[in-house]
Amino acid sequence: MSDTSSHPLLNLIRNKALLDEMQLEEVLQENAKSGKSISQILAEKEFIDPITQLSVIADELNTEVVQVSAELISEEAVKLIPAEVAKQLGCVPVALYDSTIQVAFLNPFAADLVDQLGEKLGSDYGIQPVVADPVDIQKAIDKLYGSPSAGQNFDESHMSALLKEMGVDTEVGPLSALDALKNLPDLTDSADAAPIVKFVNAVLYQAVQDRASDIHFEPFEHEFKIRYRVDGALYEMAPPPKELSSPVISRLKIMANLNISERRLPQDGRIAVNMGGKQIDLRISTLPTLFGESVVLRVLDRSAVNLELASLGLPKYVLDYTVEAINQPNGIYVVTGPTGSGKTTTLYSCLREVNTMDVKILTAEDPVEFDIEGIMQVAVNEAYGMTFMRALRAFLRQDPDIIMLGEMRDLETSQIAIQASLTGHLVLSTLHTNDAPGAITRLVDMGVEPFLISSSLMAVLAQRLVRKVCKKCKTPFEPTESQLNMLNLSPHDIGDKVFYYGRGCPACNDTGYKGRKGIFELLLVNEAVRTLINERAPTVVVRHKAVEMGMTTLREDGLRGIFDGETTVEEVLKYT
Repeated sequence: MSDTSSHPLLNLIRNKALLDEMQLEEVLQENAKSGKSISQILAEKEFIDPITQLSVIADELNTEVVQVSAELISEEAVKLIPAEVAKQLGCVPVALYDSTIQVAFLNPFAADLVDQLGEKLGSDYGIQPVVADPVDIQKAIDKLYGSPSAGQNFDESHMSALLKEMGVDTEVGPLSALDALKNLPDLTDSADAAPIVKFVNAVLYQAVQDRASDIHFEPFEHEFKIRYRVDGALYEMAPPPKELSSPVISRLKIMANLNISERRLPQDGRIAVNMGGKQIDLRISTLPTLFGESVVLRVLDRSAVNLELASLGLPKYVLDYTVEAINQPNGIYVVTGPTGSGKTTTLYSCLREVNTMDVKILTAEDPVEFDIEGIMQVAVNEAYGMTFMRALRAFLRQDPDIIMLGEMRDLETSQIAIQASLTGHLVLSTLHTNDAPGAITRLVDMGVEPFLISSSLMAVLAQRLVRKVCKKCKTPFEPTESQLNMLNLSPHDIGDKVFYYGRGCPACNDTGYKGRKGIFELLLVNEAVRTLINERAPTVVVRHKAVEMGMTTLREDGLRGIFDGETTVEEVLKYT
């Protein structure tokens, strides 16, 4: 039986037998996969329309469904509920009858909110909760209690001026963004809300134009920061007014179909947009903080990612061996590195290389970054019990040839992955270690028997992403003695090689860098390394043997990037 206990609306629908178990499970799975609200999924699948949903809720709560519109609410009723209370509780007064006030809540199931409002109002007024469309409720809250951004003080001209101050190009900013993002969820809005819609669209548009991988919306006590992560580094925009934080974050939550009344718990979801004819996916994460909700958007631009294995910048011997390894019928190939080092892109490129009609490929990912045609991809969701281990166990009954496991997080998952590789499956996965030899120690520390590792592991690829010097402003320079010492180089070692740095120019937003490249370290598990694994040799011994047998380290591959004029001393020292 599907677990609907954490979804009051779905639980109510089950109790009233409005959907069968298969339909309930379908809704739960879609909610876990897409992050869309239960209400939206019910409507999209044509299971229960929005009006009927409201009626079911009202019937259960023994109240009525009302239409909420800011224009129809009396000024007297609005004055009874202070702005901070309305925003905190997610409620709006609907009507005032003598000493009773009708109030619509964003979360009609939270009885404690009614009690909290009662404490604020005192004993002079009784509260009659009513049910209304949550989107209409939020619009009314924004219009009646909102900051200038949600009302008449921030009209289109004010918003355009603000965007210019923030460095957002208004020529391709709000108007172009509004058109380019016309398929955003809930894009059309009332006239007064249009400026905040335009503001959010412009910020998102600018972020994608600037090749941002993440967008941070951060409310502090006296300011509201918006920062982009470009090529691994965070850059702050000129901060918008503090009062914009609440409506901006509410707008983002509406676009992602999150529960806009839930401000006490983190939420995750997705926003799909069509920008200039290409699809951009935005993965959203909210986090309650001291001064409001912090929101981070991960930008997943399919068109910006080249999944050709040959395009990753792998050294030739690494590329050749990787192609050889992923064409083996069994064994484990592990990619290791910190978060954000490009491990998923490398694995996707490997899968694309072997994705043919005669091969069955299954992946378990948390989350699924991009969908790849011809590959069965499974989203891990531990909240619903869909763990890597459970997915992997199910995979083995699905007759796969190749399995990609997003991460070997624990002993049991690692053991099953190894057993899968020993029973005729090729397994690709990742670990979080500092270098390639460290992956072996990590597996042993988990509790995996060394003989299992040595008999299944083919190779470990460690990688980092370093920023590339901007081609428009790259400038040669003489490295200092201190820099050479940190790189373990002498003047004799560098000979006539030229070092570069970026001066900064408009093409790179004065950072001196544009784009990133990978640096790699490939550990081949040959007989000598297998012997060391079985002897439980420490990482330093395995590393020494691998280097002795020709392994190029991350630092050495980084030096190659410096000597080729692709990156800088600072970047290589930072990541190796």
